[in-house]
Amino acid sequence: MLADTAAAHDIDYCVLRYFNVSGADPQGRSSQSTVGARHLIKVAVEAALGLRDHVAIFGDDYPTSDGTGVRDYIPVSDLADAHVLALEALAAQPGRSMLMNCGYGRGFSVNEVLDVVERVTNLKIERRLQPRREGDPASLVSDPSVIRGTLPWQPRFDDLDTIVAHALAWERSLLEIRGAA
Repeated sequence: MLADTAAAHDIDYCVLRYFNVSGADPQGRSSQSTVGARHLIKVAVEAALGLRDHVAIFGDDYPTSDGTGVRDYIPVSDLADAHVLALEALAAQPGRSMLMNCGYGRGFSVNEVLDVVERVTNLKIERRLQPRREGDPASLVSDPSVIRGTLPWQPRFDDLDTIVAHALAWERSLLEIRGAA
């Protein structure tokens, strides 16, 4: 639809497809604050902090290393950097539209994420196995070759421990803001 609109109205566009946005701004300025969110890292950190009584694992029989689903996680700050670079590229190269995946090209299983959250928080998370959710793929990982070949994008937080640490700091600040700490 964007390509058709661009052809009809002489506009440029950039589509950034991203996968599992996670973590938080390292300076604590922003992240997800939705009550009842369903993103794994947020859910797991909330469970570690006692805000949820468990984390549901939807299936353990996928053809992955440990049977749980694998996803590519990208922290919000690296994604924000990609947006800025994409806008700069659009401004610098009129007549060029782009479509790029934002991710790291590798994923982590649900159990790997939960293990990292337990290690970073030094707290145990109760895991409850649930049936698979219909339509969930075994693995969903980006191919970031186009963005890396097109923009000077260099991820700064390409480390699951760091992503979780930033998410933990954010959740703790939310507790303070909400008066629960």
